[in-house]
Amino acid sequence: MSDQTMAAGFATSFLQYAEDEGAPRDVLLAASGLAEADLADQDRRIPVAAYQAMIAAGIETTGDTALLLRHVLESRLEMISIVGQIVHTATSFAHSLAQLNRYARLMADVPIPGGRDRFEIEQDGDAVWLVDHRPSDGNWMATEASFARFISEFRRSAPEHPFEQALEVTYAPPPHANRYPELFRVPVTFRAARNALRINPVWLEVPFDGGKDYVFGIFTRHADALLQKLAVENTLRADVETRMLADLHEGTLSMDRIARDLGMSRQTLYRRLKDEGVTFAQVHDDLRRRMAMDYLGARKVSVGETAYLLGFSEASAFVRAFRRWTGSSPTAWLAQV
Repeated sequence: MSDQTMAAGFATSFLQYAEDEGAPRDVLLAASGLAEADLADQDRRIPVAAYQAMIAAGIETTGDTALLLRHVLESRLEMISIVGQIVHTATSFAHSLAQLNRYARLMADVPIPGGRDRFEIEQDGDAVWLVDHRPSDGNWMATEASFARFISEFRRSAPEHPFEQALEVTYAPPPHANRYPELFRVPVTFRAARNALRINPVWLEVPFDGGKDYVFGIFTRHADALLQKLAVENTLRADVETRMLADLHEGTLSMDRIARDLGMSRQTLYRRLKDEGVTFAQVHDDLRRRMAMDYLGARKVSVGETAYLLGFSEASAFVRAFRRWTGSSPTAWLAQV
């Protein structure tokens, strides 16, 4: 969609890196249609298309198709986005991944079909895979950059436990595929059925050293305020979620009533949610999932109380839903975060 936006911090960081690599700053800004003032605040929203045009100009002027990939591997997310500061104060990989999914939109609008999380852990025997559910559209730059970000952060923060083990991508070999062994340092399968990074299983168990509750709380409050601002400005889904929250404990929610509250028919609500890639039931289910993690993560309510707050008739039904959402029970999940 042409109106997708992202945080300016990513463009600011890339602009400086590309300039250091020989790309004229004024050329990159002109190509993107951005001014220096647009990049003064890393949380300011800029068009995704502007960032993509800047990258294209950087590649053209340097002749290096791996420019973005190298930038990601050599930069630090906590210096670019509030999301980086949050994940670096998380208590474990599971905790940081939950925060990354929760605040992903603060980095960039990336519609995920079905309302799924952007990133998900899948286990296949002894193999642990980090799957990126971003639609496979042949865009190698976005996919390689997303996995490079994980690799970069772990290489710098925890070199004692190498994070990456293998990579599967849906796209064909890019022009700089011959540099993948040097940059990714793992076997890569092109034209795969999914985009996924096999990771070291030790990270499902090893706690993070940097967990600081107070600092984490400061960062997440700032991020929540930014998310709220985005929600107000943009999606119908956010309006639906706002109205769901008040009655979430009731369990079954009336689509007709919420449509009426929003001043539209049930059919219009259905159609407009479909345009955003979700159904009413998926919005309800995903809201329950996120609120469950919020309630339990705060450690102020029990599993039974959480089940009631989310509208489950029995705690056992909530536990089954939680297993479907996360692959583990609420008790096991709490032990990891």
